[in-house]
Amino acid sequence: MATKATKENDQIIKENNCEIKMGLPCVLEAFTSIFKTGSISNKCCGELVVLGKVCHSALIKRTLENPLFKDLSPAIIIVKSIQTWNNCLTLIDSPPSSA
Repeated sequence: MATKATKENDQIIKENNCEIKMGLPCVLEAFTSIFKTGSISNKCCGELVVLGKVCHSALIKRTLENPLFKDLSPAIIIVKSIQTWNNCLTLIDSPPSSA
């Protein structure tokens, strides 16, 4: 079953170009704020919101499936990822217009 989830997440990530929407510094910042401890800057919050919730969720789930992170509690990580997402939405009052 885990393999199927990985394939779905990979598919979502590929279809939405999730991995190229955020710069590496912000990816690391978001990662640290969710998987370790730390805060995410306004700039990176902006990038996270542009990335979108679908990408955000898929990337978190895929990371959780990595054996390197097997000691982490998925429940805690999901809560932290939602908190980070919501904090960023609050910080970024309105997403930048794509026009």
